[in-house]
Amino acid sequence: MLTIFGGAARSLPRPSAAFFLTAIAVLAACSPSLNWREVRPEGTRLALLLPCKPDKAQKTVPLGGPATPLSMLGCDAGGATFAVAVAQLGDAAQAAPVLAQWQSLALANMKAGPAQVAPLKVSGAAAVLVKAQGSRPDGAVVEGQAAYFAQGAQVFQVVLYADRIAPEVAETFFSSLKFE
Repeated sequence: MLTIFGGAARSLPRPSAAFFLTAIAVLAACSPSLNWREVRPEGTRLALLLPCKPDKAQKTVPLGGPATPLSMLGCDAGGATFAVAVAQLGDAAQAAPVLAQWQSLALANMKAGPAQVAPLKVSGAAAVLVKAQGSRPDGAVVEGQAAYFAQGAQVFQVVLYADRIAPEVAETFFSSLKFE
């Protein structure tokens, strides 16, 4: 390859095939399938990143005994499901037992094997991150990660499910959790 700068001709090195393969890989990593955006569940001070425009849903569930309205935001992107659910309890003292029950039910629902539970840093709340592998209703293997925490009488579940969870995706998702 020859180029002319200021009248002098110079030879430039030819890009290698490895260069082009690396460039393609970098561009693929910037795929728009994960288009992160900040969302805030209504009626909460929580902010987090979701990689797609979320759908909204509400249902009533028996959390801690009485029927409790549950609000959810969720979406599917990059082969994974991302969601946040929040419930308003009548009494903040019920938060710990409700979160423990919620965690148990989620693990049972995915027919999970042994789970790993570790503290998760969330500004404004004490949280745990639960990681487990289980199966979908059709029997396919699924990995799940879920954060559980409360602020006052509000309880939260933030989940990520995929055939295989990419560590950098989980890091971006769970490290974005904050109260403002």
